Amino acid sequence: MSTSTFERKPPIKLAELSSLSPSDLATVNGVLAKLKDLPGALLPVLHGIQDALGHVPKDAVPMVAKSLNLSRAEVHGVVSFYHWYRTEKPGAHVIHLCRAEACQAVGGRALETHVKAKLGIDFHETTADRRYTLEPAYCLGNCAVGPSLLIDMQLKGRVTPERFDRLTGAMA
Repeated sequence: MSTSTFERKPPIKLAELSSLSPSDLATVNGVLAKLKDLPGALLPVLHGIQDALGHVPKDAVPMVAKSLNLSRAEVHGVVSFYHWYRTEKPGAHVIHLCRAEACQAVGGRALETHVKAKLGIDFHETTADRRYTLEPAYCLGNCAVGPSLLIDMQLKGRVTPERFDRLTGAMA
């Protein structure tokens, strides 16, 4: 009988591999350092990351999980459940179009059709030139002056297709 010895090698730690830039890595670490000790810190941390970077990068999920003593699945589940969180970098301007019944009743569907055709994208997409990202909103609380939308977090009411064209034309 021959005896053989096996050399034990440490396991590869995949969580340490990241495509985050040094700047994004520092941003995520900064948000975690500031917010991780809050009660129920997950949502504030995710909001902080998205506010700073415009999205929650997939490579931030293991960092958040480790810092908050959660599984990656728990963090991913929250990111994928809530419509507000994006996992891809948005365009220069983010448009949230209200899809609630009150806005639908005063021309919201026609506005939606126009916006999608004008931008050439659907909800959760970004134009090829990276200028606009279109997101649905399920009530902006501006029901008395619908249809409404947010452009770069600025609320606009009584938006017609023509007004939408003027609003986006002013961003050119």
